[in-house]
Amino acid sequence: MSVFLIRLLQVILSLTILVVIHELGHFLFARLFGVRVERFSLFFGKPLLRYKPKRGETEFVVGWLPFGGYVEIAGMIDESLNVEQMKQPPQPWEFRTKPAWQRMLIMIGGVCFNLLLAFFVYAMVLFKWGDSYIPLDNSKYGMEFNERAELIGFCDGDVLLRTDKTAFTRYDGDMLRAIADADAVTVLRGGDEVVIAMPKEFGLFDLQKDVQPFVQFYNPMTIDSVIPESGAALAGLVSGDRILSVNGASADTWVTFSTVLKQLRQQEDGGAIVNHDLNVVYSRAGIHDTIVVSTDANFMMGITLEQPYMPVTKDYGFFSSIPAGIAYGWNTLKGYVSDFKYVFTKEGASSLGGFGTIGSLFPAQWDWYSFWMMTAFISIILAVMNILPIPALDGGHLMFLLFEMITGRKPSDKFMERVQIIGMVILFGLMIYANFNDIVRFLL
Repeated sequence: MSVFLIRLLQVILSLTILVVIHELGHFLFARLFGVRVERFSLFFGKPLLRYKPKRGETEFVVGWLPFGGYVEIAGMIDESLNVEQMKQPPQPWEFRTKPAWQRMLIMIGGVCFNLLLAFFVYAMVLFKWGDSYIPLDNSKYGMEFNERAELIGFCDGDVLLRTDKTAFTRYDGDMLRAIADADAVTVLRGGDEVVIAMPKEFGLFDLQKDVQPFVQFYNPMTIDSVIPESGAALAGLVSGDRILSVNGASADTWVTFSTVLKQLRQQEDGGAIVNHDLNVVYSRAGIHDTIVVSTDANFMMGITLEQPYMPVTKDYGFFSSIPAGIAYGWNTLKGYVSDFKYVFTKEGASSLGGFGTIGSLFPAQWDWYSFWMMTAFISIILAVMNILPIPALDGGHLMFLLFEMITGRKPSDKFMERVQIIGMVILFGLMIYANFNDIVRFLL
């Protein structure tokens, strides 16, 4: 099965789960307060499948456009734009006749269910796989930094200890976010603590601008084993050898080695003639030598590396995984909300992506751990996005409900119809822009 198809199936399955759970939140709160739901739709567009129970009021459909979904709630102007119903006398089973606080709970039901889903998934992931990470203070060789980081004052081999605001524990998004927000970072260098002042106006996007990561574990290119009959074996490389450079470019760590191979692949994809025989400088027992190593079509020479960093795994029982999952989800939510400010910058706008970007977040090979972790994260993203005060989103409806509760004045149906249309235009415009960014990135 191709990588494209594997990722496509993961995206469809993930979005299906998320849309059904989100709309189920609206549906259940509506039924809780006696509001009739005319239609429960997975995806938009003309229905491909439809089902209505004989004694039920709700029609369940699957649309042809695999993007989002909706529930058509009686007495409410929503994605269905059923304005004819609003011209009829109000009925006790309609949304518009219910108290404002009930209507508010119906509107935030989807967001609440998305958050609950994320917390539940994180809890079950911790229960099934535990929490594995590499403690930063146990890093054998310290960290490796790119050129931007070295200009600030970091050096390869530094062990990250803390910022002026928080201590480091593990390599993850929180660590990168802490560096971006810090005024100063303290590292352990040669047995001494060194304080590095961070530049003003330095942010998270500055950590992600370069091809080489801002900071990674320092992982020397020391060979653990050689695959028999591979290019490395035929060239004479053995366990314990350390690769220093490839084709004249420094490649003595996994990060620099990967960067060299990535550049070779890009040259080949760009039409340049690239020789798959690599000139490799290596060290054995302190003696340097140069050999030519044949590689496969992906520039792999047939080696595995020593793993100097062993992860620590914390296991959870079923009941202990629940509060741990909630804490993990809450921390992820806080981190995403904190990062959301970057969306309104030039770099943030250009980084917006559509279905292509979502697909690239999933692994090339089907992996349930990665699938569920990504689904939980996207569920949090959907919750945050849907609560934004944009007409046509749940947050837009909530905004007008709060206005009604504070002022005692209910916006007219005509006004709500117009802002719903405006909101849908804005959302489809953003969707087109995000997918256009994907196309541009693909072409470049």
